[in-house]
Amino acid sequence: MKFPAKKQPSQTIAAALISWFDKNQRDLPWRKTRDPYSIWVSEVMLQQTQVATVIPYFQRFMAAFPSVKSLALADEQHLLSHWQGLGYYRRARFLHQAAKIIHADFEGVVPQSPEQLSALPGMGKYTCNAVLSQAFDKKLPILEANSKRVLARLFAWDKSVDDSAGNKFLWLKAEEILPEKNVGQFNQGLMELGSLVCTVTKPSCSACPLSGYCLAHLQGKTESIPLKKLRPAVTILREVAVAVFNKSGIVLGKRPSGQRWAGLWETPHRVIQENDNSSDLAQNLSAELLPKKIRSIRLVGRVDYPVTRFRYLMEVFAIQSSEVWRSSFYEEVKRVSWLEISDLPMSSPQRRLLSLIRKTGHSEK
Repeated sequence: MKFPAKKQPSQTIAAALISWFDKNQRDLPWRKTRDPYSIWVSEVMLQQTQVATVIPYFQRFMAAFPSVKSLALADEQHLLSHWQGLGYYRRARFLHQAAKIIHADFEGVVPQSPEQLSALPGMGKYTCNAVLSQAFDKKLPILEANSKRVLARLFAWDKSVDDSAGNKFLWLKAEEILPEKNVGQFNQGLMELGSLVCTVTKPSCSACPLSGYCLAHLQGKTESIPLKKLRPAVTILREVAVAVFNKSGIVLGKRPSGQRWAGLWETPHRVIQENDNSSDLAQNLSAELLPKKIRSIRLVGRVDYPVTRFRYLMEVFAIQSSEVWRSSFYEEVKRVSWLEISDLPMSSPQRRLLSLIRKTGHSEK
């Protein structure tokens, strides 16, 4: 039977989805609580990150920062060290800033008002509504990648789901089918259904509790809805990095605020322009770092690492020296022992770079 979108039995849809979710939801740590802080942390971590990746990070993070107060009072370097590897470090900084505001202005209690919560740093409409619906059963819709796909198919939206028209339509439909209670369960069910059943390719319509109401399924359009979007082109960034080390450790710099990977530690690196020779560029960079005496420098290997829509191809040069280089770019520069490196927050490409240095045996000379 085919239902016009405006007459779909919204409460029946909600009841079917909640029942399915109760029986089929994955056992995830943030689903064991109604604590808004825990839910908030999980939602921030889950942005553009797979569930399986998030689970151990979430558990370690909550052990280190079990409350809004503990997060608000945490040192940023300590915070970033618990975030490293998750990427998108801006999320961690916004989380930190918001926790400070909640601690100072709301006595450490996550506000239940959508207006107050959405005003916090990094708190978009989706995150705000996800926290309030799951923690307090507020009747608020959510919309993210998985729920977009479910709703687009449910209502046969065959246009883009990412432009303003698509977002407006889907937000309205998400609100239209909200139940009066168990809203958090319903919203999580939408996401879970998209993740486990209503998948990007080959959705399992026979296992879907909403297939009888799904217009895309009834019209045979599940493969064409939602409209496929073009993947952004991968930008290749070629760089040289210069590592200054000796057997006791390596010299690292802390990236300044306002920069990509702000607050993280690294070896100096430069983008290789079209006409640049990497060896010459490494020599020039080493001369800037150690102007008094240019050391013998040699190529020790390459790091190839994808980050979102970028692919970093980094040629790593090494200088064995007991000196500490100088640079006006970094907030702080210091020699770090090989044992202390694991305590510093660093990007994944830099972790690979240091691993390369150690594997070549140069650090032991």
